[in-house]
Amino acid sequence: MATAAPVETAAMRRAIELAARGLGHTSPNPVVGCVVLDSAGRTVGEGWHQRAGGPHAEVHALRAAGERARGGTALVTLEPCNHTGRTGPCAQALIDAGIVRVVYAVSDPNPAATGGAVTLAAAGIDVEGGLLADEAAAGNEAWLTSVLRRRPFVLWKYAATLDGRIAAADGTSRWITSPQSRGDVHRLRAAADAVIVGSGTARADDPQLGARISGLADDEISQPLRVVVDSGATAVKAGARVLDGSAPTLIAVAGDADAGHLEGLAPIVRLPRAADGRGLHIPALLQALYEREVRSVLLEGGPTLAGAFLAAQAVDKVVGYLAPVLLGAGPAAVGDAGITTIAQALRLDVTDTARLGPDLRITATPIRHALHEEN
Repeated sequence: MATAAPVETAAMRRAIELAARGLGHTSPNPVVGCVVLDSAGRTVGEGWHQRAGGPHAEVHALRAAGERARGGTALVTLEPCNHTGRTGPCAQALIDAGIVRVVYAVSDPNPAATGGAVTLAAAGIDVEGGLLADEAAAGNEAWLTSVLRRRPFVLWKYAATLDGRIAAADGTSRWITSPQSRGDVHRLRAAADAVIVGSGTARADDPQLGARISGLADDEISQPLRVVVDSGATAVKAGARVLDGSAPTLIAVAGDADAGHLEGLAPIVRLPRAADGRGLHIPALLQALYEREVRSVLLEGGPTLAGAFLAAQAVDKVVGYLAPVLLGAGPAAVGDAGITTIAQALRLDVTDTARLGPDLRITATPIRHALHEEN
């Protein structure tokens, strides 16, 4: 955006940083940050959307700015909303505060909320969009995916040796990766609405699937919905750690499974089996979660479930933790994904690499158009 002044670009970068503070707390709403500059270009208010149902980022920033907002500029990571839901329209709040210029990063693709830019322009406010759009869209990728694709955003996480093994030949896997990598996984869990594992992982590891972050009290961490895909209703038993009551749990079983023994242990959702009879129909699972206001999923399941999600083209991001370890044998990170020839390979774009202790974390996404350009 050629007309953005350097002070506006810096303020938008700050707004993107502020928006990230809401990760894990705002679903099913987006994360949004806002910075208000006075007429001289000085920062007089900052805010971010802190929780679903609470004031939006613009309202927090305008409250902090007070009368200093009049004649000023608002930098917002997402086009100000134009509808009344649990809170009022932010476009009107900006008009009422006397803001004369609004710069936003990403247009709001939600049909119920879009139109804020038009409302602002009709009120005589100078409005421009697209400033740091790629950065802002990346920070809001889960919500944007859920709006544009009408299903939750899916991040597949796996931990493996350098030769791609997730366990040794005898099934032992604790611990392939370092404490630093395992701590990073808890950060991913806290940011997700739901964590999914399959029946194999449930049987082998009896995972608890909660989020624990060093330095934060339990009540400061948003716990994800724990989902076990147990098509035959045979993996989850009374006393399983996933039933410990520390976070909500959902067990997904096949419609024809005998699940009477699960009654009273946790909520159950019955879903159709996959077309090949192996496991559950992944789109139906995601739809069931979407209807429960799940907008982001961390897929931690083993190779079978990961392969099923990949075969269904339902993986939006991959985070792999690679340890400098060689096993030579043992299960691979991903099972059958319906890929039989190199021409069908799912190509990824590596967006980040980082060292975590001795390990390497690689973040990659399927090569697609940018989310804020998909309409």
